[in-house]
Amino acid sequence: MNLFGGVISISNISTLLFVVFAVLMVGYALGRITIKGISLGDAGVFIIALLFGALFFSVGDAGLVFSGSQKPYDFSSGLSLIESLGLVLFVTSVGFIAGPKFFGNFKRNFKSYVMIGLIIIIAGGLAAAGCIALGEVLGYGGNIEEQDGFVAMIVGLLSGSLTSTPAFSAAKSTVAENYQALVSVGHGIAYIFGVIGVVLFVQLIPKLSKANMEEERAKLVVKEEGEKKSFVGKLFEIDHMGIAAFSLAAILGTLIGQIKIPLSGDGLDGTCFSLTTTGGCLLVSLIMGHFSRIGRVSIMPASGTLKLFRELGLVLFLVGAGIPGGAEFVENFDAMYFVYGIIMTIVPMVVGFLFAKYVLKLSLLNNLGSITGGMTSTPALGTLIGTAGTEDVAAAYASTYPIALIAVVLVSQFLIILF
Repeated sequence: MNLFGGVISISNISTLLFVVFAVLMVGYALGRITIKGISLGDAGVFIIALLFGALFFSVGDAGLVFSGSQKPYDFSSGLSLIESLGLVLFVTSVGFIAGPKFFGNFKRNFKSYVMIGLIIIIAGGLAAAGCIALGEVLGYGGNIEEQDGFVAMIVGLLSGSLTSTPAFSAAKSTVAENYQALVSVGHGIAYIFGVIGVVLFVQLIPKLSKANMEEERAKLVVKEEGEKKSFVGKLFEIDHMGIAAFSLAAILGTLIGQIKIPLSGDGLDGTCFSLTTTGGCLLVSLIMGHFSRIGRVSIMPASGTLKLFRELGLVLFLVGAGIPGGAEFVENFDAMYFVYGIIMTIVPMVVGFLFAKYVLKLSLLNNLGSITGGMTSTPALGTLIGTAGTEDVAAAYASTYPIALIAVVLVSQFLIILF
């Protein structure tokens, strides 16, 4: 019996679901393996998704297909849907969870969050510029013979290193059409370490610094507004799990995320900035989580619902992004480009952490939460929540993320124009 297009065929939807659940099962098992207190956690799902993509999928004229399939079917759209659904579930949950304490925390550390977001992205941009200069000395590598093509590759590597879809989209729209494929290749190569590197970093730092997590959690505490407590038990809920309220945030966030702001003189036909669905859902859920009600109608989902959607969303996102990433990695791998990607992940992450620790004097968990936001790393936030033992770190992520989101788009475009 061949499930992948052989003697016995099954529907494409069933095949896709089989793949998703198989990756989740094996990925969770891998993530549980712990060595000296360090584990991959949810990133284990990403590793298995990458391996599955590398072993069983290939990228060709028909799109993303099972290798050796007699009747090729493009699974790109299905996996893209799973990735998008997972991202919406995750960031909306994070927004609701962070909302009650977000504005108090943001007001207290506003300048710090802005500075960390900018420092991380500027450091990433300088690392990318350094890689471009190094490439000119060593030779561009691969089949790339022109500087413009190499710059397109590096900017793609930068967006992958920072796991930033908006930067990826902005870079593709800025480079010449014949170089857009190179942006995609670079993004795919660097994305792997971009995810795993930050996930390991937020686990290693507390271990190396021998942090007392109970003390560090206490430093995160921000008092909520007392008025909300008086409404407990008196609010009308559309449904007891809060799925309707969650759906409202996702709808409004998706709509807001589609608003485009032109960055060039060509209007909407040129380069535009948008919050994307990720930023839109995060913004709306933060606001709804902060107010938690409209009159006496609750707009705050149940805690259990948010925890479930946060975890489910994260792993679906990792599966949807990991399988195509694994296939593209095999198709386009070049060792030197992978090294460039590692540099563009490590440099901004370390620079941001040291700046936050020694200059801004932020507490450890506020620091690491800001790093996950500055690196726009959704998987790392999920890992940090588990490592810290509290969801309050999401407030630092949510505060830094919008700054980094805007900065990385602008830096990517600046690199293309400059070089």
